[in-house]
Amino acid sequence: MSFRFTAMATIVMAFLPVSAFAQSADVPKLGTCITCHGRDGVGTSPVFPNLAGQKSLYMVQQLEQFRSGARKSEVMNVVAKPLTDAEIEALANYYEGLKPGGP
Repeated sequence: MSFRFTAMATIVMAFLPVSAFAQSADVPKLGTCITCHGRDGVGTSPVFPNLAGQKSLYMVQQLEQFRSGARKSEVMNVVAKPLTDAEIEALANYYEGLKPGGP
């Protein structure tokens, strides 16, 4: 991953609490995810994977691996580290419920 991408991701994450993407009461931490993966589950850039329709079991496993550091990603390890099991479950269920490819 390039230094420039990592630097940009760090800057974006620094401003997330004041982001225009307010977190949903039903899905804690959604505001963090939609910055890259979109509210509709379609990545906001070609480098970010689409999550819409992704199986929740798979997403839970991946987020747990990012959180523990077993799966390496400069950005996702930082994003997933503070997530609780309940937040991971809520995020996974949210994205699974979206139509693949967006609205």
